[in-house]
Amino acid sequence: MAASVGVWTGSAYLFVESTSEKIDLASLYNDSQQKFRIFRALKLALEDSTTGSTSPVDILKVYCSKPQLIVYIKFCHQELCRSFLQSYRNGVFHQSLQNQLQIVLSMLRVPVKLVLKVGSEQLDSILDDEDGCLKYINKEKPDRIKDEEIKKLEEDLRNLTFENKRSNGTAAEEMPSLPLLFQRNPLPQEDTFLFQAQEFANRPLTSEDHHKFSRSVGRKWKQVGRSLQKTCRALEDPAIDNLAYEHERDGLYEQAYQLLLKFIQSEGKKATIQRLVIALEENSLTNLAEELLGIH
Repeated sequence: MAASVGVWTGSAYLFVESTSEKIDLASLYNDSQQKFRIFRALKLALEDSTTGSTSPVDILKVYCSKPQLIVYIKFCHQELCRSFLQSYRNGVFHQSLQNQLQIVLSMLRVPVKLVLKVGSEQLDSILDDEDGCLKYINKEKPDRIKDEEIKKLEEDLRNLTFENKRSNGTAAEEMPSLPLLFQRNPLPQEDTFLFQAQEFANRPLTSEDHHKFSRSVGRKWKQVGRSLQKTCRALEDPAIDNLAYEHERDGLYEQAYQLLLKFIQSEGKKATIQRLVIALEENSLTNLAEELLGIH
C-alpha cells in the first residue's frame, strides 16, 4: 500500500546541459551576474511542470560540473512527483526550460539536453514505467537540507515577483495563483534583441514582413505556426490544422499569410519581429530570418 501523501518524499538529480557550443550553463551559473537568471529559469520550468500544485518541487542544491548543471530536487508528495514525471516524459518540462533560458539569457535559442537520475539509475530509459520511477525516487530520501545559497535565490525571486505585482497595481488577492513570471506569453518585449551577434530593434511586424514571410516560408508554415503556438493562445490546436483545411485550395502563400494574420490580430503590438525570428530559427529557416532583418 502506498505511503500517505503527507509522508511521501523522494529525490532525484536532474542533469542539464546546453547542446550549443556557445553556451556553457555551468560557467554562467558560476557567474554572480548570471546565477540568479539561470536559477529563475530552472525554478519557473519546474513550476510549469507541476501547475496547480500547492507544493512545488524543491531545489535543494545546484552543482556545477562542466559543462553540466546538476540540480538536486526534492519531492514532498507522490502526485506532485507523478505530475513532474508526466511533464518530463511528454517534453513539456524540456520545452519550458528552453523557453525560460531563452528569456533570461536574451538569446534566440538555448537548446538543452536533460538526464534524470536516481543514484546510478537513469530514469529516462524507464519513463513509461511511471510507478517504477516513483519507487526509485521515493526510495532515495533527500540527504541534505536546502542550501543557503538556494534560500537566498528563492528570496530574491519572491521579492522580484512581489515587485512585479506592485508595479502592475493589482492587489495580491486578485492575482492568479502563479506569479506573473509563470504566465503564458513568456517572451519579454525587449527594445532590442541579438541575432547572429548583431543587435536589432524588436519592432512590431509590418505588412512587408507579412508578405516576405508568406512568399518564402513554403511548406514549413505549419511548423513555424507550432513554434509561435507556444506563446500564442490563438494558435493552439486545432487552429493551425483548421487554417490548412480552410485554405487548402488557395496555396501555400495564402495559408502562411492567414497564419501570420491570425498571430498579428491576436497579439497586436506584441506580435514582434523577435518572436517570429525565434520561430524561424527553431525550424532551420535562418535565411528567411536574415531576409526579414535585412541581413545580406
